[in-house]
Amino acid sequence: MKKIFSTLFVATLVATAADAQTKTTKDGYAYTPNGLEYKVIKDAPGGRKPVPGDFIEVHLTCKVDDSLLFATRPFNNNQPIEYQVPQPAKGDIAEGFLYMTAGDSAIFRASIDSLWKLPNFNPQPWMKQGIGQKITYYVALVSVKTQEEKKAQMAAAAVKQKEIDEKLLQDYFTKNNIKPMKTASGLYYTIEKPGTGGKPSLGDTVSANYTGKLMDGTAFDSNVDPMFQHVQPFEFPVGMRRVIPGWDEGFMLLNKGAKGTLYIPSALAYGANSPDPKKIPANSCMIFTVELVDFKSAGAPAKKN
Repeated sequence: MKKIFSTLFVATLVATAADAQTKTTKDGYAYTPNGLEYKVIKDAPGGRKPVPGDFIEVHLTCKVDDSLLFATRPFNNNQPIEYQVPQPAKGDIAEGFLYMTAGDSAIFRASIDSLWKLPNFNPQPWMKQGIGQKITYYVALVSVKTQEEKKAQMAAAAVKQKEIDEKLLQDYFTKNNIKPMKTASGLYYTIEKPGTGGKPSLGDTVSANYTGKLMDGTAFDSNVDPMFQHVQPFEFPVGMRRVIPGWDEGFMLLNKGAKGTLYIPSALAYGANSPDPKKIPANSCMIFTVELVDFKSAGAPAKKN
């Protein structure tokens, strides 16, 4: 859904100023200076309008004719989605946001015939020419934040979430009589079976087995449980940001053959950006039982079995 939303926001352009022959359409839509068709539904008090680079929260529904393309409310649990306002191209739907304030609602329309005139336009199967077809966006603007305000908000949220995570982890350790070691980053770990030899370094290719669980014990992934349908060692270059930070750090703490458990606070896992909110809620702490099967130094040839 997010990919569809982003693609349409960028690719779906409305009628250009050259197509706007009158100040309003027959059904009461007005035009922005660049020819974007719009109709104000609710004009809330307030004078602060977004500018390119600002972060806005919006509810958005998109229709073509009587067919629904997408709606953000059911996709995002009735919460607004966040969107960073780009520098609008001529006729870009993002131009409409620049005329709204928090609390406003409006409808924007895009002419399919005008879209077809644009260079490098990639028509979709449902688009039809010559019949006056239009894409209609129903937009409710919830909030506007500058980039500075967004950074401050994220910093405050991170501090609060760190405190929440720490309490959850400490309660878990107390309940299960676990006495883990802790790194400077906040990663906790235990070693159940020490390995032999050296430890992998930055860029080394690690071969690992793992099972990942939430703190309530729900398993969300594993390469040793056939239920998850990928029972082979998982390889990745450690410390290269190909995996979550807790893994990059945690596997460099293990010797070859070692088995252990990583207790990962949300900031070192997926944070607020879960890859699958149904399996892994936002800001989840994660517990991984792991085994460092083998590793090879960066640039070294792969070992033959």
